Amino acid sequence: MILIPAIDLKQGHCVRLRQGDMDDCTTFSEDPVAMAGQWVEQGCVRLHIVDLDGAFEGTPINADVIEDISASYPDLEIQIGGGIRSVETVEAYLEAGVNYVIIGTMAVKRPEFVTELCAEFPGNVIVGIDARNGMVATHGWAEESEHAAQDLARRFEDQGVAAIVYTDISRDGMLTGVNVEATRLLAESIDIPVIASGGVTDMDCIVRLHQARQAGIEGVIIGRALYEGTISLGAALEYVAQN
Repeated sequence: MILIPAIDLKQGHCVRLRQGDMDDCTTFSEDPVAMAGQWVEQGCVRLHIVDLDGAFEGTPINADVIEDISASYPDLEIQIGGGIRSVETVEAYLEAGVNYVIIGTMAVKRPEFVTELCAEFPGNVIVGIDARNGMVATHGWAEESEHAAQDLARRFEDQGVAAIVYTDISRDGMLTGVNVEATRLLAESIDIPVIASGGVTDMDCIVRLHQARQAGIEGVIIGRALYEGTISLGAALEYVAQN
């Protein structure tokens, strides 16, 4: 199971939101490149980056920061989401060294866009499913759709999607514990690997997700817990390696 530190970008800074609320924001670093370096030094092999401004604007806003991180740590795998709504944006990110693009809003609004990307960029496309009470939210979590998370995930099973990032919005940034059961149920219902996200609090979350990995849970994204010190990345990586 891959442990993936998260860097959320707002106005060029590394921040964390609570439940996706742009007005409930904590800044953890004004130097995201240096922050990425801290996680790399501790053993991180993949980084999850979200362009929060891009998610709300519908177009990349912090692309220069992401390019700087990629250039500074060329061996680091990067998955990026937020405002990716055109083929040109995907091409630019992949050319800049990003490994995976995460498609969220467009996967709901225009699922054929995911099909197109998977055909053109096989192995580089992840679908982000952000759910509140089991229903998918879009546009930086500001809007709730009529799509159930499992139904949306099944739609992409034969498209060549590399993974599903599943986020329980109600728990994201709240340090209330990851929704292991919902993540496991989603993973069991599809053939696509699932990456857990939202509410990861402490080592107990890591242990429970790791124990459920046979269901198809490929990784877990860790955000606020790393920044507030309730999880040590080094200790978590050691646990996963030894178990």
